[in-house]
This record gives sequence, structure tokens and C-alpha cells, in this order.
Amino acid sequence: MSTPGSSPLVPEGGHEPVLVEEVVAALAVRPGGVYVDCTLGAGGHARRLVEAGAARVIGIDRDPVALETAREGLGALADRVEVVHGDYRQLPALLDAMGVERVDGILADLGVSSMQLDDPGRGFSFRQSGPLDMRMDRSSGLPLDALLAAVDEATLADVIWRYGEERHARRVARAILAARDRGELSDTAALAAVVRRAAGGRGWQRIDPATRTFQALRIWVNDELEGLDGFLEAAARRLAPGGRLAIIAFHSLEDRVVKHTFRRLAADGPGTWQLVTRRPIRPGEEETSRNPRARSARLRVLERTA
Repeated sequence: MSTPGSSPLVPEGGHEPVLVEEVVAALAVRPGGVYVDCTLGAGGHARRLVEAGAARVIGIDRDPVALETAREGLGALADRVEVVHGDYRQLPALLDAMGVERVDGILADLGVSSMQLDDPGRGFSFRQSGPLDMRMDRSSGLPLDALLAAVDEATLADVIWRYGEERHARRVARAILAARDRGELSDTAALAAVVRRAAGGRGWQRIDPATRTFQALRIWVNDELEGLDGFLEAAARRLAPGGRLAIIAFHSLEDRVVKHTFRRLAADGPGTWQLVTRRPIRPGEEETSRNPRARSARLRVLERTA
């Protein structure tokens, strides 16, 4: 995740990588090493890995727009970053296709990026009017409007509760489908208004009442939690001895999977993997004041010891 800012680490295009110095330290970047950024985004983390001494960075992203933005933003460093269109859950196959067996470090920055949030045309934001899409890769999968057209109330309520932890999930699902049947779901602004009426309480609230439902719908559209634990295990097995796997999560559902998978690997394979972070690394006050979207970021790290 990233956001516009004035930091010297902000790549061309104005998107600031989250926890960038913490990531470089956590990965213990080796001069001449090979690293994978599984969620390239605007290229901010990849840029910093190269600057820290990485000889080769493989940058993967499922969003073709992000890949093009990264190419442009990396500038003179672009020849040190191999840009690959793909889903991070395909990591073993992508590395095999490049003839890469082991790497010195792997990073994944989970969730939606600020580039996607800030572009109304992508349909992620409940603060702006945009199409009911929400796909990170618009070349594959079904957009949100197609999924909503076919879903039943029980399934939608389960999605909103499971992925958004919205306590009014059933009421919100019923309101969304009623608006759908009346032909009122024209765009994200209309959807957000329906959700706010169904989920909102009285008076001031810390977060917008549409936040949890929009998170749930985004995860549903992109199958974000599907296969996450399998990716973590596969990534850990592609590390060279001393290599590290660093994962940034932005909500409790993702972070829970990362925490439990890392703990299980460390417990099941003593002498092979060890936890570097017993507790997640969080952004400091300076970063969160500069970049409010960093507030929920949690970084966990696992090392392959043998």
C-alpha cells in the first residue's frame, strides 16, 4: 500500500511505499542478492531493495497498470528490476519459468494499493463514483457488478461477515440486493450510500460505515485470502539458507493467516525456519502522520536457517 507524500523514498508518480526501511532491515539485504517483490505496485519497495545492494529484483504484480507505472517510476533502475505480470500465488511457477531455484528474500505487500484506491475508474473507493469492478487484474475474473447480479442474500451476507467482519452483514446484504433489484446500483457511490444506510449508526463514527463491506467485496472479487497460506509455505521453501520472507498485511484476516502459518512452519521445521518477528513491526508516528494509510500495516518476517 502507498500514498502520495514528500518523502525522498517516494518514487516518480508520488506513491510512497509503506515500512520501506523496516522491510530493507528485515530482509537483511545482501549485496549481490536476488530478491522478489511479489506485489510490485509503483515499484517503491523494489527501488529501495536495489539501492540497498540487491543485484536482481523480480517484481511481480497482477495489475498490468501497476507494472507500467513501476517501469516508468523506476527510471534508471528499471534494468535491475524484472517486471512480471502474474499473481503472487503463482510464485513457484513464475520462478521456474525464469530458471530461478532459490532467492535471498521475498516481500509481499498484501491488499489494495493507493494507485488503485485513488483511481475512481477501478471501483475500489467508496468515497468516489466509479464502476462496480474492483478487480486488481482487469484482464481476468468477474467484476463486482457481475458477481452481485448472480449472488443470493445468504451468500452475500456470509461474504460481508467473513471478509469484512461487519456485524450488520445480513441487513447490508438484504439492502444491497433490494437496491440491485430496483436497478439502483449504478456505481460505487450508489452502493456506498446503500451500505451506509443499512450499516450506519447515529452520530460520529471512527470509520465510514461502508468501509467493512467494501473491504469484504474487494476480497471476494479478487479471492485475496484463497491460497494465501499455500503461498506463504511455497515462498518459504524457495528461500536460500539465511533468506527471509517479509509480509505486510493491512487487516486482521490476512495478518492472522500470516501469523499462524509462520508459527506453524517454525514449530514444524525447527532448524529450518525461525521467526524473526515475535510481534508484528508497525509504522512509527512520523510515517503514519505523513501517510495515514500506513496506520494498519503489520510486518512479519520468517527466516530460512538451513
